Amino acid sequence: MSTPPSTTLGADLRAVRRMRGLTLQEMARQMDRSVGWLSQVERDLSEPSITDLRHMAALLDIPVSSLFGRPDTPLDEAGLIVRQTARRPIGSRQAGLVEELLSPDLTDDFEVVHCTFAPHSRIGEPVSRPTQEVGYLISGRLDLIIAGKPFSLTPGDSFRIRGETFEWINPHDAPAQAIWVIAPPVY
Repeated sequence: MSTPPSTTLGADLRAVRRMRGLTLQEMARQMDRSVGWLSQVERDLSEPSITDLRHMAALLDIPVSSLFGRPDTPLDEAGLIVRQTARRPIGSRQAGLVEELLSPDLTDDFEVVHCTFAPHSRIGEPVSRPTQEVGYLISGRLDLIIAGKPFSLTPGDSFRIRGETFEWINPHDAPAQAIWVIAPPVY
């Protein structure tokens, strides 16, 4: 038996809305929808249209793709296990970065992300966000600039970012893969 495709959609939407500091009333007003309807969506009692999902993603500043692609999950695994073939893509895939959510959903105080950095890629501009982040390089090599200090990572190295401005660069010929933990969740 499988869970419906949107079983955690509502919980994820609620979690991201709260992370962004939006109330139900504010989001409903910006969407020109009722508070009751939005509340039902967040409790998985109503299914939003694709147009609604696009509008929600824009308001929450998240990629629409993070709201789609929920594969069937056996009921006994829902919210507990994420199979490799069932990871949800998140992020924008800009600058040669592919991010997949390893956490079952976005309702925890942190998110765990599998990151693949394409060869000869770099982030477009430095990032600064009010988070605590820890990463572990699984394979490849990756350069980080944290608070203006350059670092070169190899497999097995880890790092921490506590609100500092950072950049990543993969100037190498092979992809780099990392596990990245972010608190609070940003996607």
